[in-house]
Amino acid sequence: MKDKIIRIAILIVIIALVIGLIVFANIYRVDREKKQNEETKVEETSDETEEKENVIDISNKKILIAYFSLSGNTEMLANIIKENVIGDIYKIETVNTYPEDYTELTEIAKKEKEENARPKLKNKLENIADYDTIILGYPIWWGTMPMSVYTFIEQYDLNGKTIIPFCTHEGSMLGSTQEDIKNKLASSTIIEGLAIKGNEVQQEGTKDTVKKWLSGLKEFKEEE
Repeated sequence: MKDKIIRIAILIVIIALVIGLIVFANIYRVDREKKQNEETKVEETSDETEEKENVIDISNKKILIAYFSLSGNTEMLANIIKENVIGDIYKIETVNTYPEDYTELTEIAKKEKEENARPKLKNKLENIADYDTIILGYPIWWGTMPMSVYTFIEQYDLNGKTIIPFCTHEGSMLGSTQEDIKNKLASSTIIEGLAIKGNEVQQEGTKDTVKKWLSGLKEFKEEE
């Protein structure tokens, strides 16, 4: 009888220990999950804060899309932007026309760059002071902007404005243009630009790429 009582007591102790271990394990798991959720929330909040800090809000700003284009690729890209952005559009054009022959054009572009030329522009923009933000487009010529675009940013007072570059290229992305614009417009805010390869402008996904880029600028036309 005494042995039976001892065995029952031992069994009860063992059951109590097992139950205790299960309860402890559950408490530990719940506590661990709670901590992981809290850490995830902190990380998400941190990521959201960082994203918000990197977003440039140009809502309620007067916007000008100014671009230079010869082959038509940059012009097409400018028009895609215009379809989605509330703003005006202006084409930068030179007094002297460029040749249509690609080889000849590249030689002239190279010569203009080496000479730091400033081609004269033929269509004067009268109301540049009205704009807060310039979305500036150009093809990449010899790693930088065409010299006519340098004429544009020097001819008009763009200091203090927000400059958002976009370009077409054949492999050099934005080239040195981000730094080139910063060097010319030290008191302006220069935003990281968009670069689209020239032969990809007409591809189906380009509009979505442009739309995604513009969505970060917060000056979207609303879908009707």
